[in-house]
Amino acid sequence: MNSEEVIKYSECTIVDVRTPQEFMGGSVSGSVNIPLNEIPRRIEDLKAMKAPLILCCASGMRSGQAEIFLNHQGVKCLNGGSWLEVNHLTSQKV
Repeated sequence: MNSEEVIKYSECTIVDVRTPQEFMGGSVSGSVNIPLNEIPRRIEDLKAMKAPLILCCASGMRSGQAEIFLNHQGVKCLNGGSWLEVNHLTSQKV
């Protein structure tokens, strides 16, 4: 499944990897904010979350970096791209 299908049809956790300031300016309802620079030290927290994780940020660049790193750590995750796109998809959830 791709990230769009996961968001629409299954249970997942949305993790926003933007800075806290960006996150406070707008975010996906129910998402968790773990900034990209905190990802390496929060591996156990991320592994404890409902998988798969859908990662998002402003454009998809930082969430793409997080996806590569987390996949190497054995964390099931997908890059959802922009938080705005993920937010739109969650509003269409089945």
